[in-house]
Amino acid sequence: MNRNDSAVISPEIFSTHDAVLVLEDGNVYVGRPYGAQGVTTGEIVFSTAMTGYQETLTDPSYAHQIVVQTFPHIGNTGVNDEDLESQKIWVAGYVVRDPATQISNWRAKRTLDEDLNDQNIVGIADIDTRQLVRHLRSAGVMRAGIFSGEALVDESGRLKRIDDLLDVVQNSEFMAGANLSEEVSTNESYVVEPQGEYEGKDPLYTVVSIDLGVKAMSPYRMAERGCRVHVLPAGTTWEEITALHPDGVFFSNGPGDPATADFEVKQIRQVLDAKIPFFGICFGNQLLGRALGFGTYKLKFGHRGVNQPVQDLTTGKVEVTAHNHGFAVDAPKGDPVPSPYGDGHFGRVQVSHVDLNDDVVEGLQCLDIPAFSVQYHPEAAAGPHDAAYLFDRFIDQMREAKEAR
Repeated sequence: MNRNDSAVISPEIFSTHDAVLVLEDGNVYVGRPYGAQGVTTGEIVFSTAMTGYQETLTDPSYAHQIVVQTFPHIGNTGVNDEDLESQKIWVAGYVVRDPATQISNWRAKRTLDEDLNDQNIVGIADIDTRQLVRHLRSAGVMRAGIFSGEALVDESGRLKRIDDLLDVVQNSEFMAGANLSEEVSTNESYVVEPQGEYEGKDPLYTVVSIDLGVKAMSPYRMAERGCRVHVLPAGTTWEEITALHPDGVFFSNGPGDPATADFEVKQIRQVLDAKIPFFGICFGNQLLGRALGFGTYKLKFGHRGVNQPVQDLTTGKVEVTAHNHGFAVDAPKGDPVPSPYGDGHFGRVQVSHVDLNDDVVEGLQCLDIPAFSVQYHPEAAAGPHDAAYLFDRFIDQMREAKEAR
């Protein structure tokens, strides 16, 4: 029987030298350990990116998720100290087909396998990731577990049965209903000063960025446009935000179910009532949607990668974009509608962007107050730079609001 055949329950299909991936629905894949050995569980998702594995691994939005790389060759360029999007690897586990046996890049400091080992990230290699992804696209993302080393044997030293491993997976946490913002957020506030041509100069604008799992490149994109960015922890109060007299407020990407983020939704409504320009990405887009009165829902398998085609309905332009989301906003496409919250309390709203693969809402634009958001990642780390104009749009909103004052 092929090692990658699914729904196999015989323990003889693996040994203590193997790694075993068990899906919630009973599908089993046997490969070899990659990174640390042990056990890990999480929601298993797949990324279609051909490059940028280091940015993927250090993206806090991937917390509690086992990431499958659809591109077969991973690790070729090693790991450096410049492309980190946070201070650690956040994925719960890592699944690849053919990890590089030798790295080749002038910036590389160490191998990917070394980083995974050092940070205790349990992974599996040498499985048919194409078959696995086809299954996840059909069945939908689900909980999974990776088991290797001592996690494959019981107290008597005998190999565990697949049913024993499956019990661990089926008793693990769901992503739906998970509130993870405070887990991934910074513990202390910090400031990113103007960068590039604005370095050393007085800031043009002051931005408060609420860190719900922010990637390092997002505040940098604003700083290189002349902003001083105060990055504040999740749970920051409205009084603490306004004490900084922000010209704009930014809500970042992050993991978890937006339906659990009532505190952040209340915060955004305070920002909107104060007419402070607002920009949200990814999780921030979902929270703006909730603040405006729309619902959110879980996607079957989500969008993750750096090659998603999106159309800006306000300009007709099509852009290739970077994504990492498993939830989306449920808002009507077409003509603007009154915000459902408060019977039009925040004026008219329109869906500004849609995904051209599946028509999922990818952006919201408020027409009567200075607020907008997108579901994808315009900071492009990793990814194409097609959507960089959104940071310019935020700058324009802050400039207009400042001139109006």
